[in-house]
Amino acid sequence: MLKNDNYNPDVLTCLANLSSDEVFTPPQLANQILDLLPKEIWTDKNAKFLDPCCKSGVFLREIAKRLNVGLEKEIPNKKRRIEHIFKNQLFGFAITEMTSLLSRRSVYCSKIANGKYSVCETFDDQQGNIHFRRIEHTWGNERCIFCGASQEQYDRGEELETHAYQFIHTGMLEEVLKMKCDVIVGNPPYQLKTGGAQAQATPLYNKFVQQAKKLNPKYLTMIIPSRWFAGGMGLDAFRNEMLHDDRIRIIHDFLNASDCFPGISLEGGVCYFLWDRENRGICKVFTHEGDKIISEMERSLLEKVCDTFIRYNEAIEILHKVTLRKEESFSKEVSSQKPFGFSTNFRGKDKFFKDCVKVYANKQIMYVNRLEIIQNQQLVDQFKVYISKGYGMGNTKPYQVINKPILGERGSCCTETYIAIGPYSSKKEVKNVMSYIQTRFFRFLVLLKKNTQDALKRVYSLVPSQNFNVPWSDEKLYQKYGLTKQEIAFIESMIRPMELGNE
Repeated sequence: MLKNDNYNPDVLTCLANLSSDEVFTPPQLANQILDLLPKEIWTDKNAKFLDPCCKSGVFLREIAKRLNVGLEKEIPNKKRRIEHIFKNQLFGFAITEMTSLLSRRSVYCSKIANGKYSVCETFDDQQGNIHFRRIEHTWGNERCIFCGASQEQYDRGEELETHAYQFIHTGMLEEVLKMKCDVIVGNPPYQLKTGGAQAQATPLYNKFVQQAKKLNPKYLTMIIPSRWFAGGMGLDAFRNEMLHDDRIRIIHDFLNASDCFPGISLEGGVCYFLWDRENRGICKVFTHEGDKIISEMERSLLEKVCDTFIRYNEAIEILHKVTLRKEESFSKEVSSQKPFGFSTNFRGKDKFFKDCVKVYANKQIMYVNRLEIIQNQQLVDQFKVYISKGYGMGNTKPYQVINKPILGERGSCCTETYIAIGPYSSKKEVKNVMSYIQTRFFRFLVLLKKNTQDALKRVYSLVPSQNFNVPWSDEKLYQKYGLTKQEIAFIESMIRPMELGNE
């Protein structure tokens, strides 16, 4: 390749991400998101734009470029036009002091907004319209009342970031902002570690979306994890609110987050959406894979038969055919988390002893005194199925979706590593259940609700129960539910074959 001495890369394409939860938005992606907004917004000199979670300043920078072109006739003088845009139309809250400097450097060409190198000469202070103020969490019962942060972990000295983001740590945002926003756009922080033995995290992006809606802009567009489609992890109320909001008119869903953010692994993918205050109706859903749109459909966000968002357009008619029979949900046969009361790190005896019960643990077998089993004792002496409560699907189709089932014999239990399915009256019946779990059909219906690594009881809710006096195969299930060749082909493009686990 010949060297191009004139090559001048965009520095914002070269930034390393802060973490998998706070990712920089590539300029190309930022422009794809801005393309959702109506073209006339770029010729409106009174429109005000807010990025409430500035990291690199890329959204404000790209908005400034568009306004500079769109307002050329309205404000012919370039210097006056640029100063008008920066002073009167672009606003932001940075998430850290470092990102505030980076954002000002990207937008104003100077980390000091009123410095001699700034392209805008009318600012009175160093921050300009890109604000950062260190905010402290507001504690209540050892948690932040705004974001749920652990007081033990985030009640810090001034030398450390608090991660108390200004936009969501106030109940009086209108007074802080002191203006009406027309457009809110951004890529919010995704989650915050809340401490605890398992390093749990609480989602944050939903709080940014909800706070933005409270400001009632004309348009709202953000890129967020797609895991809200299925809820869970504190997202149930947010999911319900979003799915019943007919102002969400466009969703672009990326099955693989690395298609938007190279090098980032985020289970469940990401999506960006357009919320249009004055334009209600059904939503146009685009599904992306790689650099292609593989599906496009206008539909309701919420199907009558489901309380979650079905992200695959091709699955809608399949789901209708399955639910038409009004069969009981297989989830009724699935236990809750920690089925026998034993946590993942439980340690039993390594050797068999008198009156003991076998314990299926993480990649090992242990033994425990029957009296130590604190719940679901009635399941111990019955047949059941064990299956991992978590399974990372990866980003490459076709998926396995869930781990292989394990036959749970009489006189056994399991730790929290697994969930239990059953009970069943015979070993034959259990094997028939396992044959059903093995099918692509079964795991496809699980996939519709599994947007994270977790595979708990709720992800089985769309799966119909069957007569387990007989074994099951995909051929029998496809015929039973009247699936077309195209529908079968779609299922088999999404789900790979599975061999049974132990017997």
